[in-house]
Amino acid sequence: MYQIIKKRALNSTVTLMEIHAPYVAAKAKAGQFIILRVDEDGERIPLTVAGCNVEMGSVTIIFQVVGATTMSLNEKAEGEYIQDFVGPLGNATAIDGLKEVAVVGGGVGCAIALPVARALHENGCKVVGIIGFRSRDLVILEEEFRAYCDELYIVTDDGSYGEKGNVCLPLERLLKEGKHFDEVITIGPLIMMKYVSLTTKQYNVKTVASMNPVMIDGTGMCGGCRLTVGGETKFACVDGPEFDAHLIDFDEAIKRSRIYQDFERHAREEHCNLYKKKV
Repeated sequence: MYQIIKKRALNSTVTLMEIHAPYVAAKAKAGQFIILRVDEDGERIPLTVAGCNVEMGSVTIIFQVVGATTMSLNEKAEGEYIQDFVGPLGNATAIDGLKEVAVVGGGVGCAIALPVARALHENGCKVVGIIGFRSRDLVILEEEFRAYCDELYIVTDDGSYGEKGNVCLPLERLLKEGKHFDEVITIGPLIMMKYVSLTTKQYNVKTVASMNPVMIDGTGMCGGCRLTVGGETKFACVDGPEFDAHLIDFDEAIKRSRIYQDFERHAREEHCNLYKKKV
């Protein structure tokens, strides 16, 4: 069992938790993830490692409350326990040799982008952060990004904070102005990463996307997280989660991400009904 030693709401739908998991904290690096179960009967879900405190033996996770499992997790309080917390899994972000990188995050994907920005910064790389949200009330981790980015651009769909528009606007403006990036790393909704990739491809800038498809075992055996990359089948849990964005078949990934929408909606509604009965 793994104890929740800290819990904090970042906005109305996103929660930060610190979990006491010293063995994971000692090994995890930026870009890797864990798989957890809330209880014995719960499903396994992957969540990216948002940070570690080796001295405290804690691992930070940040999740959006959207389905039955994240609802169950969010109902846990500080001091309570979750059943399983396995990791670190996947490959860490490759940061050696990079001098200037744009880190482009969208929504809760910024929780994944932050440790990448931090690792790059601590490795002596100049980091340009571009983060996007639907509106001001959904902005998360702004101060943390400012601590690790040499430049930070914030955009919102409705213009209620920062620049109005999407993350591709400041990114393409910088590229048009002649800004040189060794690499662009993008993390967020699939449709956002697709258009970031299309933008950078025009300027021949290497781009890496962090993929988070449905996962079950985290070892590549179930095949649930398969993607088509460069015409070949890859598994996000063992081959990734980061891949060359210009080679990813995003349209296929988007289509596959919608397969379980009806099941997820039913599970969410069932959980809500059970929760109402309890209270």
